[in-house]
Amino acid sequence: MLTTDRAGAPASRLGRGRFLIGSSLKMYFSRERSVEWSEAVADIVREHRATAAGAATVFVIPSFLAVEAVGRALGDSGVLLGAQDMYWEDGGAFTGEVSGPQIRELGAVLVEIGHAERRALFGETDDTVALKVAAAWRNGLTPVLCIGEVAEQDPRSAAIECRTQLSASLSAAREAGLTGDLVVAYEPVWAIGAAEPAGADHIRAVCASLGEQVADDPAVGEHRVIYGGSAGPGLLPGIADSVDGMFLGRFAHDPEAVRLILDEIAGIARIGEPTA
Repeated sequence: MLTTDRAGAPASRLGRGRFLIGSSLKMYFSRERSVEWSEAVADIVREHRATAAGAATVFVIPSFLAVEAVGRALGDSGVLLGAQDMYWEDGGAFTGEVSGPQIRELGAVLVEIGHAERRALFGETDDTVALKVAAAWRNGLTPVLCIGEVAEQDPRSAAIECRTQLSASLSAAREAGLTGDLVVAYEPVWAIGAAEPAGADHIRAVCASLGEQVADDPAVGEHRVIYGGSAGPGLLPGIADSVDGMFLGRFAHDPEAVRLILDEIAGIARIGEPTA
């Protein structure tokens, strides 16, 4: 599993948890609701046995206008804070864009890059995604890099497509001699918003292949490979041997859903009895 750095030391910049779980709130929540949700999640994380035992780290990626307020709401909970996108330049006449330095100023440590919605709705390409990954590393941010095949296919073909996409996404950083930490969020496009996630065997095969790829990349430091795409309760126990966590879907809009996943992690790690 991808839970140590290249020297074998315990991971730290991505949290000490064996599993990394989180959610992007997209544009669903108002600023006020984002804060309320984050306060509830922070309370769950502070008291849950899975996080206390080092079995799980949680992250949240709110909309831009809520990032700073959510950071305050999370307080000392240990929940990692992220932003939903970034521009590849650090400043200048780029109306409407948000730069890496600005994201850092808000207190975020993660930045989501390359989501399928960004590609489909806003024309993002492998080239622009690569520029954003390079900008994230240049500014000390950890990309949550979304990777996934568009059409449903067999695991081997999906892995080949995803590995090609991952290599392209790291190309600009590699050419610039940059290094950094990385979260690869495997989200098959055909499974996003679907009634069911991809099958467990499919997820295990593709995530294992992506894990081998990032582990062998000298530019990548601490790293995780997590699964997204209609990810919810009941999935993680069947794929835990091949993934480092989950990127949760809309079901996580209820904070208690985060508790359910943490309960599953506690079960996988055999930590105590379920919380009340």
